[in-house]
Amino acid sequence: MSATLGALEVALGHRFVRPERLGVALTHRSFGAGENNETLEFLGDAVLALAISDLLMARFPGAREGELSKMRASLVNADTLARKARELELGRWIRLGKSEEKSGGRDKPSILAALYEALLGAVYLDAGYERARAVIEAHFAADVLEDLIVGLRDYKSELQELTQRLFREMPAYTLVEESGPDHEKCFASEIAIGGERLGRGVGRSKKIAGQAARLQALAGLARPHPEGVR
Repeated sequence: MSATLGALEVALGHRFVRPERLGVALTHRSFGAGENNETLEFLGDAVLALAISDLLMARFPGAREGELSKMRASLVNADTLARKARELELGRWIRLGKSEEKSGGRDKPSILAALYEALLGAVYLDAGYERARAVIEAHFAADVLEDLIVGLRDYKSELQELTQRLFREMPAYTLVEESGPDHEKCFASEIAIGGERLGRGVGRSKKIAGQAARLQALAGLARPHPEGVR
C-alpha cells in the first residue's frame, strides 16, 4: 500500500515521515473499527483557515479586513475543497465502508472536502505549520492570483482618486511585458506617477495584471509619508 500511496504523496506535494498518518487521513468513519480522519479533518480546517489568511494578507497588504474575510470565504468552502480533492484524485484513495461505497461516497462533495482537510491536518502533524502552509500555497496559488483579484473592489477608481488628491496627477498605466504561448500568456503591468513606479502586477490576462499593480500601488501609498514627499 505504501508504494502505491507514493503517487498520492507526489501529487499532494509532501512525503510523509510517518506514512501511517496518511493512512488515517484517508480513512472515512464508515470504514469500521480503528482510527478515522474526523480529528484530522478538524485540525486541517483550522490549519487551512490560518494558512489562507496568512497568504491573503501577504498577497494583498492593502486589502481591508472585510475584503480579506470575503476572499477567504470564497476559497475555504466545501465546493472549492471538493474541487481540490478531485484535482488530486483523492476519491480513488479513500477507504470507505460498504454502504458508503455503494451510495457513491467516493465522489460526494462533503466527503471529498473533509478528506482534503484531513490530509492537510496530517501534513501539519507530520511536518509542522510551515510545511502545511507551503502545500496549501501551491494548491491555491492560481485561485488567489486570478479568481480573487478580478472580483475585488474597483481599485482603478480608488487609485485615481487617491493620486489626484495626493499628487494632482492621474496614474500612468504601462503594459511592460507579454510572454508565453497564446494558450498560456503572461502579462506584466506597471503604474507610475511622474515617472516613479508605484506598482507592478503580473497575471494571465491584462486585467489581472492591472488589478495586481493597482493593489500594490494602493498598499504603498497607504504607508505614512512625510509631508510633500512621495
